[in-house]
Amino acid sequence: MIGSQEPRIKIEPHRASSDGQDAAIIMREYGNKLDEWQEKIVECWLGLDEEGKYNVTSAGLAVPRQNGKNVCLEAREMFGMLINGERILHTAHQVKTSKKSFRRLVAYFTDDRHPEIEKEVAEIRYTNGEECIRLKNGGSIEYSTRSRQAARGFDGISLVVYDEAQELTDEQVEATMATLAASQTGFRQIIYTGTPPYPGCPGVVFRRKRKGTLGNPGKNEAWHEWSPLGDSVDDINLDDKSLWYQSNPAMGIHLTEEFTETERKDMSPDGFARERLGWWPPEKETAEDKMIDAEKWAECASRAEKPQKGTVAYGVKFSLDSSEVALGGAIIEPDGNARISLIKFETTNRGTKWLADWLNERYEKAACVVIDGKNGADLLIDRISERWKAKDSIIRANSRNVIDAATHVTEMINDNTLTWYEPQEALNQSAINSTRRKIGGGVGFGGPNSAPIEACSLALWGAKTSKRDPSRKGRIG
Repeated sequence: MIGSQEPRIKIEPHRASSDGQDAAIIMREYGNKLDEWQEKIVECWLGLDEEGKYNVTSAGLAVPRQNGKNVCLEAREMFGMLINGERILHTAHQVKTSKKSFRRLVAYFTDDRHPEIEKEVAEIRYTNGEECIRLKNGGSIEYSTRSRQAARGFDGISLVVYDEAQELTDEQVEATMATLAASQTGFRQIIYTGTPPYPGCPGVVFRRKRKGTLGNPGKNEAWHEWSPLGDSVDDINLDDKSLWYQSNPAMGIHLTEEFTETERKDMSPDGFARERLGWWPPEKETAEDKMIDAEKWAECASRAEKPQKGTVAYGVKFSLDSSEVALGGAIIEPDGNARISLIKFETTNRGTKWLADWLNERYEKAACVVIDGKNGADLLIDRISERWKAKDSIIRANSRNVIDAATHVTEMINDNTLTWYEPQEALNQSAINSTRRKIGGGVGFGGPNSAPIEACSLALWGAKTSKRDPSRKGRIG
């Protein structure tokens, strides 16, 4: 028994033929055979009208996580680059998602078993934030993490991919659309892929795209969705295994009942319905509940140099799944104004020794370091304790500290007595997208990307409350 290879919702323009089968053959020959449902998606995206022109200009794909939607993107991108010589822009919300997609596609072009593909490569650029594959036929794909300025400098694009489309904002779409204006192929296509918006997620663009396509689809629009019916989670039988198969095309292929049973036990009803079954909650249940006012935050942006005098502290926040760690800094000037900065935001793949070394080198400059996180914090504290010997120079944050830190940073933002370094887009995105999270008797930062602003808030709280004053002069980084 395998998952349904047909989506519950399928909207496709009429097509006379398709290049989808050729794209599937390329994928099969070079290492990744498409599942039946993936072939059908790509056939739609590469559908041709009677004149032999591609007829899907805008497509949406909503399928629960881990089913393999990225393989659909790889097939479309491979064909577009190799056969059509298209210039492609692949955008994602998070840096790690963008890097993962880049590495997966690079693997096809650097496999020594297929020299005929390798010889098509003109350049592969691995530089962070500038990842790119260029082919000798003029085809290319460039990867970008979305921001207000991320689409600047791209032109001649014929395909834009919005991965993690549930995080997409109107501002980001507006910045990207101009890249399609001078398409070198004369054809333009936009693909939105993602999952239903979670509480606090922007979700505006993806939800609007879905609503518009389902309600009144244009002649060149497509939408494919695996999801259950139900206006409320109470309307869905979450324990119905047949529904698991209907909502997950990879069930029985790449996903198992056993792990899905674990997800069902460990996740909230809403979370399981949304993340594993692809259920779209009513809009009111995903209304934004942001921790920071975006306009007030923007008013605090600054490109000025960091203050040279004041109390310095550092904050460390490990993400909930401990896959990432953020290091923030803060300095409170003699007049009470403050500056925060995101110093590092890294995966924990290479451990935390680098972080311990960085902090140990700056013991004489900072009043304290405040650390929060279930995993990783203890080992980090062990590694810096010998150097950070002063009383209360290392603070393991508790719930009360976290609440106070969040309160203090939001108050200073609202009072316009705090600045942050404007080019730090990772901090900007974390701040404007973080949501309110109930913690005991108070509220802290929540959301999947809250670590950067949390680290900075912990640093600010540490600088404000610490009695240690190693030096009146300091630098944040």
